[in-house]
Amino acid sequence: MNRLSLSQIIASFAVLLLSTGAALMMGASPFAIALPVLAGVIVLAITADAGTPPPDVPDVAMDEPDLIDHPDFASLLEGISDPLMLVERGRIARANRAAQRLLGAHIEGDDARIAIRHPAAAERLASLAPLAEPFMIELVGLGTREQRWQMRVAPVGAVADMRRLVHLVDHSGTHAAERMRVDFVANASHELRTPLAGILGFIETLADPELGKDDETRQRFLKIMDGEARRMQRLVDDLISLSRIEAEKYRAPDASVDLGELVAEAVNVFRSSHGERGREVEMEVSPGRQAVQGDRAQLSQLLHNLIGNSVKYGRPGTPIRVTLSEGGSRMCRLSVADEGEGIGPDHLPRLTERFYRVDSGRSRAMGGTGLGLAIVKHIVERHRGRLDVASVLGKGTTVTVLLPLMHDAESPALSSSPGTMSSN
Repeated sequence: MNRLSLSQIIASFAVLLLSTGAALMMGASPFAIALPVLAGVIVLAITADAGTPPPDVPDVAMDEPDLIDHPDFASLLEGISDPLMLVERGRIARANRAAQRLLGAHIEGDDARIAIRHPAAAERLASLAPLAEPFMIELVGLGTREQRWQMRVAPVGAVADMRRLVHLVDHSGTHAAERMRVDFVANASHELRTPLAGILGFIETLADPELGKDDETRQRFLKIMDGEARRMQRLVDDLISLSRIEAEKYRAPDASVDLGELVAEAVNVFRSSHGERGREVEMEVSPGRQAVQGDRAQLSQLLHNLIGNSVKYGRPGTPIRVTLSEGGSRMCRLSVADEGEGIGPDHLPRLTERFYRVDSGRSRAMGGTGLGLAIVKHIVERHRGRLDVASVLGKGTTVTVLLPLMHDAESPALSSSPGTMSSN
């Protein structure tokens, strides 16, 4: 029933009194008028009381379960593969397994500043001020010295609870890829700029009317210019080759290649074109089927790069052994071994990086571009194989490549699994 306002009640009484007075003037009996008047007064009273608001009843607080005690909270944290923590008043209330692997299994209950020992994060995690919106911080060195993380902190629940959800995202791979890209551009520019500067300098010298008359000087300069130009050409060829191999990285080759025949062909090329050192290349091919599903041109390039490195860096008068045999697990094993100075263990993990050289001066003097093993690595990856480099200082280096045989290369598992590289 709707409530009548005070003005409506007064107006109703006024109409009732006027009606009563008019009825008396018209000669109606008082008894006949009293009953309707009493009924109208009762109706007005009921209507006025119906609108009276009930007395204030205090709200009964509903007991809601705490977020941490919710049965699905733990599974929610574990559903995120990144490190995830719930921080309450500066202490870690809960942490998923990824966070415990990164920071330690004991971190629950610890001060967040102790668990995440980083100056950029300590002040924010210890603050008890209300957090209006999420914020992000870049962290370097958390976990390992080279790792880079993005820490996102967002408020959770009521402001009075002072709870923060801390999410760590590993950006190490992205940063490494960006650094490699920047280094690649810088190194490629440097490798091209050095011979180009030499060529331009010799051209200016030969353009001098006086110096240009000396035939001996001119021939010597032209020989150097020719060497520098060919070095630039090799570098450009290697860069183009590497780019093509990377473009085809995820498309497995589909031709059948007789690796034994290809090894014999490459060894014969070195024996006939590299003089005395070339004749020191030895070959041992085990009998049997050595067919792999591959790209013949790329596998030939792989062989020439590996044998060429041994020819350059192996000690003169020592053999270079090229071996092809069964590798187990339906794989074909190709190894190239030399007896050179060897490579230190600190250099082994970086050998397949572009432009990385153990001895820059010696490599350039021998015509190396610093891309040979990088090309080998990408060829092996495209062929779903495995690359291993083992070296002992003073004794020599052995590079081993495992490639799946023809019928194994057709299996989905080998077509989808990437190649790997290890060092010993």
